[in-house]
Amino acid sequence: MYGAVPLAQIKGKLLQLKEAGQLDKVKMLLLTNCTFDGLVYNVERIMEEILAIKPDMIFLWDEAWFAFAGFNYTYKQRTGMYVANKLHEKYKSKSYREAYEHHIEKMENGQIPTMPDPDLVRIRVYATQSTHKTLSSFRQGSMIHIWDEDFQRKTENTFLEAYMTHTSTSPNYQMLASLDVGRRQVQFEGFELVERSIEIAMILRARINDTPQLSKYFDVLTVHDFIPDQFRQTGLKEYYDKKSGWNRMEEAWEKDEFVLDPTKLTLHIGRTGLDGDTFKNKYLMDKFHIQINKTSRNSVLFLTNIGTTNGSVTYLTNALLKIADELDAKVDALDQREKTIHRNRINSLTVNVPPLPDFSYFHPSFKVIPGVPGGNLRAAFFLAYDENNYEYIPLVECLPEMKKGKVLVASSFVIPYPPGFPVLVPGQVVSEEIIEFLLALDVSEIHGYRADLGLRVFKDSVLNRQKTKTSIGAMTNIKKTKSIINV
Repeated sequence: MYGAVPLAQIKGKLLQLKEAGQLDKVKMLLLTNCTFDGLVYNVERIMEEILAIKPDMIFLWDEAWFAFAGFNYTYKQRTGMYVANKLHEKYKSKSYREAYEHHIEKMENGQIPTMPDPDLVRIRVYATQSTHKTLSSFRQGSMIHIWDEDFQRKTENTFLEAYMTHTSTSPNYQMLASLDVGRRQVQFEGFELVERSIEIAMILRARINDTPQLSKYFDVLTVHDFIPDQFRQTGLKEYYDKKSGWNRMEEAWEKDEFVLDPTKLTLHIGRTGLDGDTFKNKYLMDKFHIQINKTSRNSVLFLTNIGTTNGSVTYLTNALLKIADELDAKVDALDQREKTIHRNRINSLTVNVPPLPDFSYFHPSFKVIPGVPGGNLRAAFFLAYDENNYEYIPLVECLPEMKKGKVLVASSFVIPYPPGFPVLVPGQVVSEEIIEFLLALDVSEIHGYRADLGLRVFKDSVLNRQKTKTSIGAMTNIKKTKSIINV
């Protein structure tokens, strides 16, 4: 599972761009909050510290799985719209101006402020929510929420033009009506419904953890499994345990850099000896007609929402008990050789899992400005439209070729599913870790990769030609910067 992005990494990139005189080119920060797996950012801290570096930054929060969060106080303090309103009022206050001036006075030479300048800061926040995923509406019903001080002056015309380009002048009124009904529902009883969904999530966690037959094969992963200690300032490790029951999470949700949404339950199934895809299709769907959205090599993800009932929890618990009983019977029937194979399989799902590779770097051919992070993804993507610009290399031949000194540069997105996250993007240099990860994967679906042909990479001649163009473009940018400085 890929996690969220630490604030220190985001700030580090912005400060690099600032030092290179390129900060003005950064227009917007896009982050997914909360993630599919339930990781939630500290939205207020991120916005404040980023606005201290770039006071006109636009924030786009992808809250596809977080539409319900506005109807519970603990949750809503980590939503884009709530924080936008809070900061707007805060920065207008006399007390904040006094605090900012005191902060500036205390700063040492070269120190970077962590508070935005009230005379320069602009609150520009957008949030997209898939209403149909966690509230009530027809399939694909979704909303865009806007808190933008400069919307009417800077954005309205282009925003509406883009909106009309990508939607329709003949809207689906049934879908719009369902959004109205869903909005009315949560207006009247949203708090109760969301509280109930959290409570049911805790009940399900408790049943799995406290039932010996279930805990024998399954673990519900919790906060300390997902979030490293340095990002949990309060030290909260569990929302539930057998001794203390349901721990209160309010303080963690107020202070920690990252928290876990308890309505997202990741069930670790490594000890069953089954991979996530097999567990989903062969057992949950075929035998019990239980539909889930996400699997990994050794886990499946359950979600509770405002429509989940106690009956749903009971049905799922009983299904897991029957699966555990069936696994017991299968293991008992194995001979000694088969048991060894079974133990090795469990070991591969619990201990020897392939590590998720980090992003390597963009090839110099697709660098916009030398020494500045980021790359020209657009140029690499469209360069691959011409089939003469790329070639295929079988995956098993990649490492030998790289050891000979050949640099492989991806010409397409390569996305194993699950987890459904790109390990390569156009213009990215292929690392040994990425190839080793792809070789170790046992998933059948890898978008952007053809098993019969291999990995699609740019030809060396194309990279050399592109590198020359990039160098000329970089020199032009440097000359323009010098001209501006001279003026």
